[in-house]
Amino acid sequence: MTMRQKDWVIATALTLLLFLSFPTFSYGLVPPRTLLNKLSESKYLTNQALWFDQTLDHFSPYDHRQFRQRYYEFLDYFRIPDGPIFLLIGGEGTSNGIANDYLAVLAKKFGAALVSLEHRYYGKSSPFNSLETENLKYLSSKQALSDLAAFRQYYQESLNAKLNRTKIENPWFIFGGSYSGALSAWFRLKFPHLTCGSLASSAVVLAVYNFTEFDQQIGESAGPECKAVLQEITQLVEQKLASSGSEVKATFDADAQLEIDGDFFYYLADAAATAFQYGNPDKVCEPLVEAKKAGEDLVDAYAKYVKEYYSGTFGVTVQSYDQKYLKRTDINEDSASRLWWFQVCTEVAYFQVAPSNDSIRSSKVDTKYHLDLCENVFGKGTFPDVDATNLYYGGTKIAGSKIIFTNGSQDPWRHASKQTSSPDLPSYVVSCYNCGHCSDYRGCPQAPFTIGGSEKNCTSPDAVHKVRQKISDNMDLWLSECMDTGSSFI
Repeated sequence: MTMRQKDWVIATALTLLLFLSFPTFSYGLVPPRTLLNKLSESKYLTNQALWFDQTLDHFSPYDHRQFRQRYYEFLDYFRIPDGPIFLLIGGEGTSNGIANDYLAVLAKKFGAALVSLEHRYYGKSSPFNSLETENLKYLSSKQALSDLAAFRQYYQESLNAKLNRTKIENPWFIFGGSYSGALSAWFRLKFPHLTCGSLASSAVVLAVYNFTEFDQQIGESAGPECKAVLQEITQLVEQKLASSGSEVKATFDADAQLEIDGDFFYYLADAAATAFQYGNPDKVCEPLVEAKKAGEDLVDAYAKYVKEYYSGTFGVTVQSYDQKYLKRTDINEDSASRLWWFQVCTEVAYFQVAPSNDSIRSSKVDTKYHLDLCENVFGKGTFPDVDATNLYYGGTKIAGSKIIFTNGSQDPWRHASKQTSSPDLPSYVVSCYNCGHCSDYRGCPQAPFTIGGSEKNCTSPDAVHKVRQKISDNMDLWLSECMDTGSSFI
């Protein structure tokens, strides 16, 4: 080894020691129904919270209020000093850490630092102690995107300070799934100078007023036999509700909370949809089809599934569907439901209404039900301006570049995503029997969680592997282009 090589090794070792021992920058301590947050501590790379002072209103030149926003970092794979930084966007729920899923595999491959910012208002990143409607006016995708831009700049400057350097930019890459997948695509669209590219997994970039395709996809994924049983169950519940409403609701342990029939039918519809969305179709179809063949009571069979799987395994609470409960303004364990409904009712809609023909869900879950909910929970005049949202972001005609779109073939949300591919905006569908929401992140099914998002339990592991390889190839190209230009973007 030459003297120059020895000097380089010593310098690198000292830089690493400095980086790892430098105190973390912090300003102090302080689907609503989403499976992505229901993980045990062992499934996280880190759950140590850090804090950042965030601007409350990015669009006012006069309002300089701030709030503390939670974030996480994981540096074990980081190639100091020039490795990429992967920013994982928090979505519509509490962020409890950085999950050890497929993004961890990518970080290890590319020598990347992982940082994740909790979405404003959710979890412990609430600007206010009360969630009354007036206080929610700063809850929007536009404000969230500006949060990400501000945080990205803060973190890069913090990293430079740790490494005793100035005006250096690491290559950044943005990640998100579902709503945060849309944010990932929109971030690259609105802030192309701050990232080399984005992965938008199951990204719902199209705001949809009457989202009938959601129910139609559930029917397609269920197959004729299971679909027919689910439709029969809906009809039976409607009949029983008309004759003895409280009795049939009690069968589902919902009589004490879901007084509004629409809330009850929404709960039942979501319970079925979740199995297909997250890659567990047999959990709902097998017991119901067997019950039908055996001549058993189908309503009782479905109630058993809802209570054991949807409420049990998934931990979804009945009260999160109760409009009286959604009106609560105190911060509680189900606050995410109220917060997400506010975004639904003001920006994106995604109203999962029953199609006029051949519907699985009850026809009571219609447009009027959703609009009534919005006004009942948040006040008169509350409704989603989906045209304005799609005009601002482009919907499925998004005109950005270097955004990877991925979707699972059985995921009902894919119909609000971009599924046509182009050289600048590659789009891939992971096709298999149990490929659902964010299968490229978490494998199949998403529950139970598997380390590294293993594809081994997918009915076609090769389909998942091929899409992941395309993701990696695009990232490799775009990150190398950033490195060649000496910037974090191109």
